[in-house]
Amino acid sequence: MKILFLSIILLFTANSLIAENLNKKNKVAVMYSDQFLLHDTGKNHPENPSRLLSVVEDLISNPLLKPYLIWPKFTPATTDQLQLAHTKSYIKTVELETDLLKNNSISYLSTGDTVISKQSNHVARLAVGAGIKAVDMIMSEEINSAFALVRPPGHHATASRGMGFCIYNNVAIVARHLQQQHDLKKILIVDFDVHHGNGTQDIFYEDNSVFYFSVHQHPFYPQSGRPTEKGIGKGKGFTLNVDLPKGSGNKELLNTFKNQLKPAMDKFKPEFVLVSAGFDAHEGDLLGQLNYTSTGYKQTALILKDIAEKYALGRTLYMLEGGYVAKNISQSVNEILGVLANK
Repeated sequence: MKILFLSIILLFTANSLIAENLNKKNKVAVMYSDQFLLHDTGKNHPENPSRLLSVVEDLISNPLLKPYLIWPKFTPATTDQLQLAHTKSYIKTVELETDLLKNNSISYLSTGDTVISKQSNHVARLAVGAGIKAVDMIMSEEINSAFALVRPPGHHATASRGMGFCIYNNVAIVARHLQQQHDLKKILIVDFDVHHGNGTQDIFYEDNSVFYFSVHQHPFYPQSGRPTEKGIGKGKGFTLNVDLPKGSGNKELLNTFKNQLKPAMDKFKPEFVLVSAGFDAHEGDLLGQLNYTSTGYKQTALILKDIAEKYALGRTLYMLEGGYVAKNISQSVNEILGVLANK
């Protein structure tokens, strides 16, 4: 009788552990703060607060996803964390130029075509902090994956220059944080924004520890990201660019992921998957001229999930980049979150 009782206890404990592990796998962190709405880009600017607010409202009202989502709190990135990918002088430039602005006034960052307001430096730091908190949670095995619904975007920001609506390079700083604080050796950054992430490429162009993969429209802003751009020095072969002509759709996108990214990752074997998730390649976007659909993004997420589970223990973080039609972003984010939650 005593043996039977012990067997029941052990079985119950084992089942509880299995349930707990399944729960962790299914839970997805959504990194969002209302403070992201404080970055004021002015009337009629495509990168505006409403594009983000609409997505969050749709997620909150989605009964199918609600049980799988958690909404952690986070704090702005420190200057030391920003310096993982940016120069001291550039960080100081952002601080000074935003501090000089009056409330309710906007200007342009002196380094490029990025609108700033009084709160922009704080909000941009908070966007980075969202990514850092997410990967810390993933590395501590609280969750397997997260989606950071942040603004402003980041992938055009180089070490010393903000441009293309971007102030700090969110995903680049997060990648360096993973290396510095969690001792990861191989990180994959996937960028499917309609625009090439020139800033991210520049930051890692001589680095063989971060593999940068981008599929984007060409010719298009910022006119970089040709297939001949493969990295230099020890980073040669660790940048993979695929440019697509306008009008390309899901078929071309998925062929790229299946025929180029997957074979490359079978060699590289990443320990973490970071995604610069821009939805301006969705059909009908205000700026882009590609024709992906939310189904295409879902199928892409399935491929990335397979890579992450095969090599990176499922560890994945998506960070929002572009996308200027709220409905398109919302539908695509919902599809991706469904994949991450094994729904």
